[in-house]
Amino acid sequence: MTQRSDRAADSRSPYPALARLRAGSPVQRMDEGSRASYLVTGHAEAREALLDASLSKNTEEFFADRGSSRSLHPAVSQTMLATDPPDHARLRRLVAGAFSTGTVARLRPYIESVAEQLIDAFDTPRVDLVEALAAPLPVTVIGELLGVPEEDRDQLRHLSGQLFAAHAPKTIDDASHAVAEYMDQLVTTKRRSPGDDLLSRLLTARDLNGETLSQIELTSMAALLLIAGHETTTNAIGNALLALFQYPEALARLSGDPAQVEAAVDELLRYDSPVALSTFRWTREATTIGGHAVEAGMPVLVALGAANRDPAVFPDPDTLDLDRDAASHLAFGHGIHRCLGAPLARAEVAIALRTLLVRHPNIMLAEPVEQLAWRETRLVRGLASLPVRL
Repeated sequence: MTQRSDRAADSRSPYPALARLRAGSPVQRMDEGSRASYLVTGHAEAREALLDASLSKNTEEFFADRGSSRSLHPAVSQTMLATDPPDHARLRRLVAGAFSTGTVARLRPYIESVAEQLIDAFDTPRVDLVEALAAPLPVTVIGELLGVPEEDRDQLRHLSGQLFAAHAPKTIDDASHAVAEYMDQLVTTKRRSPGDDLLSRLLTARDLNGETLSQIELTSMAALLLIAGHETTTNAIGNALLALFQYPEALARLSGDPAQVEAAVDELLRYDSPVALSTFRWTREATTIGGHAVEAGMPVLVALGAANRDPAVFPDPDTLDLDRDAASHLAFGHGIHRCLGAPLARAEVAIALRTLLVRHPNIMLAEPVEQLAWRETRLVRGLASLPVRL
């Protein structure tokens, strides 16, 4: 077990409030004005909800008769994450091979080379690790996989970030159209001139019935893979580094023996999960979660970060413990919608941390933890910046 630095109290942490909610009840009805939903904060209850086939992911059906002033592009609002079986299984099967453990193993040398190049570019003693490493590494890797031209990746990273802007529905809607229109054009370009990339291969991929993906399905898949392929990994890298800065013993341990980084990734993901809430689910019919009755037609929000700090599963959950068996964490979700890119994300987190600690073993925070800026969003949890001294 490692001891936390005295100066490491994070005033922006949601975990104390989530712990109080879980202590009251791991499944609670939350009323916000005229809107109501159920929040799941317990680990066992979260696993149950994530496995429950009676909970639908079909957002189009949920909002069909509720009315909305939003104008999200369908390619972004109705991705594979917003489908139920059998459509979900068909779409996932077509792309799953690109993120298998074997495929990721073959990608590792490329990921390592990108990490080395990014760290080579550190040109001052003070560096923002979000801007210089955590953000560009995963967007470069997923951009390369999809065949996104190098000169367009920064623009897409910026647009993708706008999709998570809190309290800015027009910004989100506008960004969804910009991302979808770019991806639609990219798909069209790949049809004319296919390359050796995932998007080109998806153009000819066939499901069990011999059917190929439609243009809107390809555009939607490309948008989802771009967004999911780097947003959460950026947060995971930043959150993991901050956790290590908060626990100097753990940082010293991994700096002294970077080979231990791979084994530490699960605990780092558990300790400060990059996804605060799982994507939208709702009850088609009345059901129970953890013995708690939930009415039909209700959104169910699964707080993955809260579940990962449930003391019933992880003793002393608010402490980072690199010797803990944290394999049952829910940072990547659970069940049929578990993050498709989990093997790639794990590899990118481990490679980023290990490469950085090998090159800069004496790295330290440049600002107090309580002064760090966090992204203003409910769905994901990540730092806006992470200034360090090398």
